[in-house]
This record gives sequence, C-alpha cells and structure tokens, in this order.
Amino acid sequence: MGSGKHTTGVILFDRVSSILELARGKVLRTVNQQMVLAYGLIGREIVLEIQQGAKRAEYGNRVIRELSEKLTNKYGPGYSVASLKGFRQFYVAFSDRFPQIPQIRYSSGSQFEVFESEGHFSDRLGWSHYRALMRIPKPEARLYYEQEAIACGWIVEELQRQIHTFTFERLQANQQKPVVTQSVPPVLAIPKALSPREVFKSPSILEFLTLPDLPLLHENQLEQAVIDNLQGFLLELGKGFAFVARQKQLRFEDQLYYVDLVFYNYLLKCFVLIDLKIGEISHQDVGQMDGYVRLFEDQHRIIGDNPTIGLILCSAKNHAVAKYSVLSENQQLFASQYLLYLPSEKELEQQIQKNRLQWEYRRNENSQHQEPSKHETNHPK
Repeated sequence: MGSGKHTTGVILFDRVSSILELARGKVLRTVNQQMVLAYGLIGREIVLEIQQGAKRAEYGNRVIRELSEKLTNKYGPGYSVASLKGFRQFYVAFSDRFPQIPQIRYSSGSQFEVFESEGHFSDRLGWSHYRALMRIPKPEARLYYEQEAIACGWIVEELQRQIHTFTFERLQANQQKPVVTQSVPPVLAIPKALSPREVFKSPSILEFLTLPDLPLLHENQLEQAVIDNLQGFLLELGKGFAFVARQKQLRFEDQLYYVDLVFYNYLLKCFVLIDLKIGEISHQDVGQMDGYVRLFEDQHRIIGDNPTIGLILCSAKNHAVAKYSVLSENQQLFASQYLLYLPSEKELEQQIQKNRLQWEYRRNENSQHQEPSKHETNHPK
C-alpha cells in the first residue's frame, strides 16, 4: 500500500509540475512580448520628441541622455544611452507595426495612460531576436528571418548565423518568385507546396564542420564531420529535413552501391539523396547520382511520396557539366557548391550574384527551347 501511495504521489507531482512549468513558460513569453512592445513604444516617443524639437543632432543626443539618466534613477540599469538608441532604431525598423497604437497621452495625476495593443510581435521571439532583426536594412529580408525564427524556433545565435551567412539572399538567388510574399508575420503553417529550389541554399556554408583545407581533406572525413555536426548540417540544408541513413545500400543485380547520406524532407514530401564530393563535379558524378535516384525510386519510394531528389554537394562547380548534362533540365537532380569557411560579405555577395545569373541564364535558355516556333504555331491543323 505504501509503495502505491508513493507512486501515486510522484505521478501527481509530475502532472502538477508540468502545469506550473507550462504556465511559467507562457508568462515568460508574454512578458517578453510586452517588453518588446514597450521598447518599440519608447522608441516611438523618442522619435516623436526629437521630430518636434530642433532639427539638430545635438538636441537629439541631449534628449536621449537626459531620458537615460531619469529612467536609470527610477528603474535601474537597462536604460543606457546605447539602449535607448537601440529602442529608437527598433521603432524605425518596425514602424509599420505601430501606427494603430495611439500616442501615449499625459493625463491627470502625473501618470501616463498606456494603450494596449498586440503590436504583431511574436511571443516566441525575445528582445535579443528583434535586436538582431532590426539591424537588417532590407524589409523583405528582415521579415523572412523573423518568420523563419518563429517557425523553426531559432535561438538568437542561430538567427545571427543565418543573417551573417545571407540565407535569404542565397535562397532568393535560386528562385523565380520572392522568398517572402506576406507583409505581416503569418500564423505558423506548413506551406502547401514547395519546389526544391525554394528549400536548397547555394552555396552551402559549412564552416561549423571545422575541417582542414581541401587539399588535405578526404571525402570520408567530410562525411564523418557532417554526421558529427548533424544538427548544424540540417539547419544549413534548409527547412523540413530529417536524417534517414548514412551509406545507404542499393542493390542492382549482383552489384552494391552506397549513397553517402539520405534525408527525408516533409515539406517537399520526398527523399533527398546527397553525394559529397571534393573538387569539381564531373559528368561521372552526375550519371552516378542519376543512377542512385532511379534505384532508390524503385526500391524505397512509397505511395504518397514525391519523386526522389538527388543533390550533389561539391567544393567547386563545373559550369560546363552543369550546362551540358541532365542537371540543366532534370527536376530531380541538383548540384550545389559548399564552402568550408565563412566568407566575407563581399565574397558571398559575388557568389550569390554569380549563382543568380547562371540560374536565370539556364531558365531563359530552357524556356526558349520549349517555345514553339512561329512556323509550328501557325501551321494549320
């Protein structure tokens, strides 16, 4: 009897404890959301005050300095001049979220009357997230990173890495339509349909693998490093990836073949085979991946899956191979370059621009091949 009562007490404690933890988490998220909104409102008041005063930088600096001293005396640390300038920058970056909020009015009794509003800021992101987001100059890029941070649960460090490695620009370079089409953060939802180009980034940046220079690197070392840093690799691959297998065996008659890595993407609803290559991609690499995809389709694809995708990750792309092989037209085979170091902003911009131009050239060339000639169009039936 005593043992049963003890067990019941433990189970009851666990249930009650879970309720309290959930409640505390919700309270913390609500507090974070309200503080983000409050910082934006403070920034709004600073902007309005400076705009109504003298049009001089000295005046603005004095306003912020005096406000900082008064707030620090009353509320303690956290309201330095740098912090208040950050609140102002935050408001300027997200000013479209605030017009519906009436300006704070001074009322009787020396009290401020604050108007409540949701402000369209997620309770899944804290002030540190928005402090990183507000420094992004392009509104469409800022919105993309905000949406992804909410949907993927990025911690601040991961958000900062995605920003510093130009994830938005790398995805945009491969696509025919904008990465972000909504003007406000959406309710979390899985997109109805995506193409591989909307998921894969190019180039892939794998600096977190901490591998030696390419001349000293072997493919098995690269594969092992990916397995050892699987979480980072999944994030760099894109959204919706789950690890399935390493060195997946495929049989054709009496021959055995091995695929380096196999993933499943629940957004694309298909398997993704990845072959890791050091050096330039070759026609042989393309033909080998084409064979892997065909074998995998026959042996492992099930009803409901979309066609299997093959992705060749190489340290250098051979553009002649990309143009004059099945890569140029095949919707199931892709090649992407990877970098084992974090490039400079200029280097990455140049690489992204190069990829964008090559993609647009291939797209235009393919569309011209598909268009019927005038003779064919006007030919009587």
